[in-house]
Amino acid sequence: MPIPLTLGVPHRPDPNALVHGLLQPVCADAPSLAAAPRGAEYGPPVVRASSLLGTAESDDLGRVVVHLDIDPDELRAGRTCGYEAVRFHVDASAAHLADALALRLPSPLVVFPVFDAIDVAETAEAVVFAHRTPGIGVADTPRRIADVLAVVSHADVGLVARADDGDEVLSILAATVASLRGDDIAAALAHPNVAALRALIPEAAEAVREVLLGIEIADAVTARARLVEVGLIAESGAAT
Repeated sequence: MPIPLTLGVPHRPDPNALVHGLLQPVCADAPSLAAAPRGAEYGPPVVRASSLLGTAESDDLGRVVVHLDIDPDELRAGRTCGYEAVRFHVDASAAHLADALALRLPSPLVVFPVFDAIDVAETAEAVVFAHRTPGIGVADTPRRIADVLAVVSHADVGLVARADDGDEVLSILAATVASLRGDDIAAALAHPNVAALRALIPEAAEAVREVLLGIEIADAVTARARLVEVGLIAESGAAT
């Protein structure tokens, strides 16, 4: 059953509500993590678990998302700096999906299945049933994205996306809105209605963000500039 997302005038108490904490900079190593952009629109940066090994124990990286590119036991046993893992992310092929879902970690887990040659909706349901959060790339096919959104828009585990640029950020925002409203997700992906996104009232923006938990993106600064350009971020809210 579609969820009504009321549209209102663009003037709302928090003009950046839809994108608050949305962009998650992907960092190649600890130095780039230290230089990651900060600001209201940026969520915890994403760093590979292998990059944490060997860092100085005296360092404190703060809140991060840990991408598991090594065995979690290796990370636990290794010497690392101080950090707070807000979430863990892992990529999982069909052959290793069950192992990924069985991981026991101290923070929530996002699983990015490799959707080639598997039933997308069934896989997304398996992830949700395991109380994990599905992940998907915005560059994936509209059909796959629609299938995943159809599952997560009525669950309580949310979705994490991966985008290459600001336009893909707009696409997945519009697609998430479409999934909640029962609209055409493929059309929203291809032609995001930015005016409608700007016009979402705070309650509707909150409903969208309860589904779309974050977007991993390497060049988060340029993506943010695109959101400023289309009016989803007020220019006065400059970030560093």
